[in-house]
Order: sequence, then structure tokens, then C-alpha cells
Amino acid sequence: MNDPVNTSVSVDNTGKELVLVKPFVPPIEELLPYLDRIRKSRHLTNGGPVHAELEQALCDFLGVKNICLFANGTLALMIALRSLRLTGEVITTPFTSPATIQAIYWNNLKPVFVDIRENDLNIDAGLIEAAITPQTSAILPVHIFGTPCDVERIGHLARKHDLKVIYDAAHCFGVGIRGDSICNSGDMSVLSFHATKVFNTLEGGAIVFGDQTLKKHVDALKNTGLGSDHNLMGYGINSKMNEIQAAFGLCQLKYMDGVIASRRAATMKYRELLAGFNGLILPEDVAGVRHNYSYFPVIIEPDIFGAGRDELYDHLKIRNIATRKYFYPLACDFTEFEMYKTTDLPIAQRTAKRILCIPLFHDISEEQIRFVVHSISELYRGSYK
Repeated sequence: MNDPVNTSVSVDNTGKELVLVKPFVPPIEELLPYLDRIRKSRHLTNGGPVHAELEQALCDFLGVKNICLFANGTLALMIALRSLRLTGEVITTPFTSPATIQAIYWNNLKPVFVDIRENDLNIDAGLIEAAITPQTSAILPVHIFGTPCDVERIGHLARKHDLKVIYDAAHCFGVGIRGDSICNSGDMSVLSFHATKVFNTLEGGAIVFGDQTLKKHVDALKNTGLGSDHNLMGYGINSKMNEIQAAFGLCQLKYMDGVIASRRAATMKYRELLAGFNGLILPEDVAGVRHNYSYFPVIIEPDIFGAGRDELYDHLKIRNIATRKYFYPLACDFTEFEMYKTTDLPIAQRTAKRILCIPLFHDISEEQIRFVVHSISELYRGSYK
């Protein structure tokens, strides 16, 4: 069949992989003064001046009150759970990175999995209450691909049952809802600054929270539990962000509005070119949400599209187009966590077998987008809208 739009390309992609993600890297001439400053000060870590500068800059950029920086997002999530002194069970989603569940496990907590919603792939807030038991101490939702969960309903349930809410906001840098940062939802939100994210500090992460009294406690826990007076304030772990990571982040920050705008333009082009394909469910913007366009997932309905997700994955791989089955397997399907699966999760299971993230990054060209869409069209056996 002919393409519903002109997706023909002249690019010769032979032998050259089109990557799934590509980190934004600031100009080297902007980073060098920070490196020289760090070298001269010999203050390499332990909450140095560059670290403090990034914390303040992020509070201003994101519109949040308090932020604590970490070496990576997983450590940040582990400390977030530890800082709230949780016990027993934590309700969460199976449709997430294993890192989310690892953080629960390392705190000697039990994950309780609840199915997701079909429209946004986030935890189904309507199913949470039935999963609450006397052992439940918290809810750990994940804003999948940067699309906000039903924060109002989750907040209502948390207040009703006296539960803490910690959001895994790994995908959410710069995301807002009704004019406010999504990171201001719940008791805490945890960001990832990994190289694959919209904003990165090489590796890195952060906890965002509104309660100022938690700042000293969290800062101590990420410094092996040692407070400013060198006395222990709890059972911590060394998870500090160093000065070079912080400098890298500071150099990036002023480019983030432009980076997100570029990702939005690429997303719109994908939506335009893929709109005619029956059997492909595309991500949509949500009213009132400021998106950051962190990923471009498509869900393949094989009976309509004419081919399955794995077949499409292999087809694109042959054409040197990197994609990812994201999130597959489900977190609850790994051997290490399958014992915690106590109920059917039909939507999550079906989604995990049909989802594929295709290349999206700040400087992807229209020609590269057309090449991806053209390659998808080569396998398409359905009718056009």
C-alpha cells in the first residue's frame, strides 16, 4: 500500500545506527570555567559551592521549594523512602523500571502491584483503595513517560488512609500541571538526571519536597547518615552528587526550554506522519499539562496494524533504528519480584507486549523522523485512516 503521507527519505542509514535517545551536552567552553574553579578549590564533593548553586537554580527553574541532589535517581528514591521511616507495604505500579521496585526492596518494604490505566499507562487510582491493608504505609506512583498520574485522587486516598505518597518522577523534568510543577505533588517527588533523560548531570537525581524540616535529615542520610555536627541522624548511605556533575547540570539548565521545544516539535512531526496508520496508538497531550516530551511510545495493535510489536522491533533493528520495549518485562515479571504479584494485571500485561519507544531526542532531524516512519510503513499491512 502507499503511505498515507510522503515519508520517503534520501538518507543512507546503512551501517549507521539511529539511536533511541541522545543526551544534550552543553558547549565545552561553558563547562571549562567550572572545571577550573573546582580544580582550584579542591572542593570536589560533600556539598560544595557548585552543588549548592545547582540546587538553588533547579528550585528556581522548576518552581519548587526544596531539592536535594543525588549521585543517581535510584539512590534518591531509596533515601526518599528511608527518610519517611516507612514500614510494611508500598502500593506501586508494575509498569516501571526495576529500579523503582529495587528502592522498595532495599528499604525492607513489600511492593504491592496495582494495574494501570489504558489511556495514560499510569497506576489506576481507582484500584488503589482495594489494595490498602493495615500494613500499607505509602503509595509510590510513577508518572510514566512524564504524563502526570491522577494526583488529586491519589492525594485524597492518602489523606483518607493516612498514607505517604512518594512520586517516581524520573521522566518529569520541567513537567507542569495547571501551572504548577508536577514535583510539588505528594510528600516527595524523585527526579532522575541520567544521561537518557531530558535534563542530565551525566548520572544524577534529586528529591523534591515541600517540608523544609526534611532538608537537613535528607542531606544527612545521603552523607552516610552524618549531620552537619558529624553525629548520626539515621541509617544513611553515601549517595552525594559531586561538583563536576553539578557543574554539568548548571551548564545545561539555560538550554532546557529550547531542548524541550525541540522535542515537542519532533513529537508533533511524528504524530503528523503516523496519524494515518490504523493499529498504532500514539501519545497525546493532556489538557492543563506542560509536557516535556521525554519519550515517544507507540502501542501496536497487531490484528489491525498487521504485525506485532516484536516483528516491528526486529524490522527496525535491521534498518539500524534503535527502539526499546519499554517497559518489558513488567517489574513484577522479573524472577526477583514475581512473588509479590498477587493479582491479575491485564492492562499492564497487554501493554508490555505491545509497546515500543521509537527514537526521540533534542536534535533529531525531520529526515530521520521520516526515515523511521517510512521504515514502519514498510511493515504495515493495515488500511489507512
